[in-house]
Amino acid sequence: MACLQYGRNSIRQQLKNVKSIFQKCDGGLQHPLYHAVQGLRYRKLQVILTTSIDKLGKAGETVKVAPGYFRNHLMPKLLAVPNIDKYRHLMEDQRKLYQREEVEEVKIVPATKEDKMKEYQMAANRLDRTKLVLRKLTKKPLTKDDKGGTFIQEPVGKDEIVAEVARQISVRIEPEHLVLDTPLHVMGEFEVPLRMPRSIPLPEGKTQWVLQVKIRGK
Repeated sequence: MACLQYGRNSIRQQLKNVKSIFQKCDGGLQHPLYHAVQGLRYRKLQVILTTSIDKLGKAGETVKVAPGYFRNHLMPKLLAVPNIDKYRHLMEDQRKLYQREEVEEVKIVPATKEDKMKEYQMAANRLDRTKLVLRKLTKKPLTKDDKGGTFIQEPVGKDEIVAEVARQISVRIEPEHLVLDTPLHVMGEFEVPLRMPRSIPLPEGKTQWVLQVKIRGK
């Protein structure tokens, strides 16, 4: 009886020591020793997700979850399986069969002559209806030509007109499309003839395509 009483006293002393350790810890029951003596209840399981779940993971990933969450929610709905070799190999085989990489094929349809003609027609109509406005500095002292136009510091050539057409009208043309023998040196409004394919029908009352250009001071 004395030995039995001594054993009970020893166990009580050990429990008191564990309790004193918990009381000294700032986190209270968050001490690792507390979780170690609780058994499997507070350990997390590694499972393989069969379906993507928000805030948990994507299908096929291995995650850690609480045993109760897996037993009561994931496993009955077949949302996850235990992370063991049997299920791991099964998931890999299923992924190869049902999640094949899809290669997107981009088919380039060549533009027909009719499509190109429609684009030319739309571009020509836009050029004909729009007035291109350029702002330039005048020459100092102010001088004018015979028609009363004020001279500008830098003449406007084909390259500048092509660049402004692309910026203002969003139409791409080439310098050879413009019929401009000499650059524009004075302010005013001008009609610059355009070389367009003959197959593009002209608007009624017009004999050629023209680009309206207006040069004004800054």
